[in-house]
Amino acid sequence: MTKITKRKFGTLASGEEVTLFCLKNGDTYANILNYGAVIQSLVVKDREGNLTDVALGYDEMESYVKNGGCLGAVCGRFANRIEKGSLTIDGKTYQLYCNDRGNHLHGGKIGFHKRIWQAEILTDKMGNEELSLSLFSPDGDENYPGNLKVQVIYSFDGEGLTIDYLALSDKRTAINLTNHVYFNLEGAGTGSALGHTLWLNAPYYLPTDENMIPHGEIKRVKGTPFDFTTGQTVGAGDARLETDEDLQKGKGFDHCFVFEKGRDRGQPFAILYGEKTGIEMQCFTTQPSVQLYAGNFLNFAGKGGKHYGRCGGLCLETQALPNNVNVEAYADFGSSVYNAGEVYHFITRYAFGVRK
Repeated sequence: MTKITKRKFGTLASGEEVTLFCLKNGDTYANILNYGAVIQSLVVKDREGNLTDVALGYDEMESYVKNGGCLGAVCGRFANRIEKGSLTIDGKTYQLYCNDRGNHLHGGKIGFHKRIWQAEILTDKMGNEELSLSLFSPDGDENYPGNLKVQVIYSFDGEGLTIDYLALSDKRTAINLTNHVYFNLEGAGTGSALGHTLWLNAPYYLPTDENMIPHGEIKRVKGTPFDFTTGQTVGAGDARLETDEDLQKGKGFDHCFVFEKGRDRGQPFAILYGEKTGIEMQCFTTQPSVQLYAGNFLNFAGKGGKHYGRCGGLCLETQALPNNVNVEAYADFGSSVYNAGEVYHFITRYAFGVRK
């Protein structure tokens, strides 16, 4: 059974209190903050039965406020990038805040990852407790149209963490949420995750310009460093950084991988494996794509004072295609513009096991 306990984690300069919620099932657990809906820790067992924290994070509130990287947070209203912050809906253009090389990234100046969410503990039909985090984003927030209600439900069953995303607006608006958790299956702060083996059931990726903006090209991964369809270490692709133009633009992997439209969503889209611990993570989503970010710019101290260096953790951010609000070629993979009263909903799950 999953039970939830809570404790004070810190206080913001505004005086608002930040609470940590521990979703525990047996010996394993997930720690979630009501600040940014952050996954602060994710503790599972390795092949020897030892508890291992596989999520990068911080021990104190100050680091979440001061440091970049969105560690473990929910990003929105629009995760990833919108070119030049330009969003046009029904003929009206909304200029969004540009915070990344002249583009809008992860919701702008004060995205959802920098806000206090309202918490409620729920109980499922089996008696397991779940954590509901809700946020209200008013009309004009970061210059987006529409009063938007957002809910993210975290459930942890001992074998994995499921994230259920819901949103509803009273005007047509753009919505694209994700969680920016960094994984290191050999333990947060133990070194680089480039040795992890990744299988990714994505035959396409999106090339970008020098500012990491995709413009409509959908390229096959075969014959490129982006081909994880048969499984390879993340480092095998990263090693081609000096010779591959697309990798150079992101200083490593920071690219959207696109799934086949007819894929079986009940099957994992990715399997990540850390050989030293034997921990395997299977990833599921109802979204059409995933952003693989290999932590190319990590360089700060995390939990326990351990250093998070370049590629010390990697993200598998399930989401809609970036910049799709400006690229007609991506329409076949769904729109991120939702009508008033239209429910935005998707589910992502990270399931853990071990290989002996």
